[in-house]
Amino acid sequence: MSDSNTTDFTNPSTFILLGIPGLEATHIWISIPFCAMYAIAVLGNFTILFIVKREPSLHRPMFYFLCMLAVTDLVLSTSTVPKMLSIFWFNSREINFSVCLTQMYFVHSFSGMESGILVAMALDRYVAICHPLRHSTILTNSVVAKIGLAVVLRSGTLALPYPFLARRWPYCRTNIIPESYCRHISVVNLACADIHISSYYGLFDLFSVIGMDVFFISVSYTQILRAIFRLPTKDARLKTFGTCISHLCAISALYIPDLFSSLMYRFGHNVPWHFLVLSGSVYQLVPPVLHPIIYGVRTKEIRGRLVQHLTHKKN
Repeated sequence: MSDSNTTDFTNPSTFILLGIPGLEATHIWISIPFCAMYAIAVLGNFTILFIVKREPSLHRPMFYFLCMLAVTDLVLSTSTVPKMLSIFWFNSREINFSVCLTQMYFVHSFSGMESGILVAMALDRYVAICHPLRHSTILTNSVVAKIGLAVVLRSGTLALPYPFLARRWPYCRTNIIPESYCRHISVVNLACADIHISSYYGLFDLFSVIGMDVFFISVSYTQILRAIFRLPTKDARLKTFGTCISHLCAISALYIPDLFSSLMYRFGHNVPWHFLVLSGSVYQLVPPVLHPIIYGVRTKEIRGRLVQHLTHKKN
C-alpha cells in the first residue's frame, strides 16, 4: 500500500530554488552587487570580443585564447545569474527539471573549459617568453584551433555524467533545492537513494581537472619565472614579472574558491549553509568580472585600441 502522505518525485517536473536560505529578507539588497557584477562581466567580455574582432593586428594566439575565455565567462555567468536575479527580484523560484539539469551541465562544462583555457594561455605565455623566435611557428592558427577543440571536448565529456546521474536517481523526499542555482551536489542530495557514485565522481572530476591543470600551469610559470630572471635589464624583469603576477592572481581566483566551495559542501558540516550558498553564488561571477580587467584592461594592445576607439567616437 502506498503512503498517501508521500509525494512521488521520481521524475519531478520542477524544482524550487530558495535563493540564499536564511537571507530571504535581504534578497533585494544582495541582488544589487550581483546585478552590478553581472553587468561588468557582460560589458567587459563583449568589449574584448568586439575589439579583437575589429583589429586584425590582434588576430594572434594570445587574443584568440582571450576570446575563448570571454565567451566561456559569458556563457558561465549567463547560465546562472539571470535565474538568481529573478529569484531575488520576482521570487520566481520554479525551474523545470530538464532546465535544471541543463544548467547543471553548463556550469560544470564551462567551468572546466575556463580552466583548460587558462592552461592554454599559460602555454602561450611560456612560448612567447621562453621561445619568442619560434612562437609563430609553434602556435599556428591550426594548433590554436586544435587546443580549443581539445578543451571543449574534455570539458563537455567530463560534465556529461552530472546530469545523467542526477536524472537516474529517484526523488521521493522533496523538490526544494536550498540554492540559487542547480548545483550538482545539492540536487542529488534530494534523492532517496545511495548517491555515493555522484559524490565520488564530483570529487574525481574536481581533483583530476584542477590537479592536471594546476600542474601544467605551475610548470609553465616556473619556466617563465626562470626566463624572467635571466632578462638583461631590471625594468624588463619588473614589467614581465608584474604581468605574470596579475595572471597568477586571476588563476588563483578561479581555483581557490572552486576548491574551497566544493570541499565545504561535502565536509563543512559546521559552516552556516547561507554562507556556503552565498559564496558558491558569488563564485559564478568573480572570474568573469576579473578576467576582462586582468587580461583586457591590463593588456597594452587592448587598452590602446579601446582608448583609440572611444576617442575616435567622441571626435
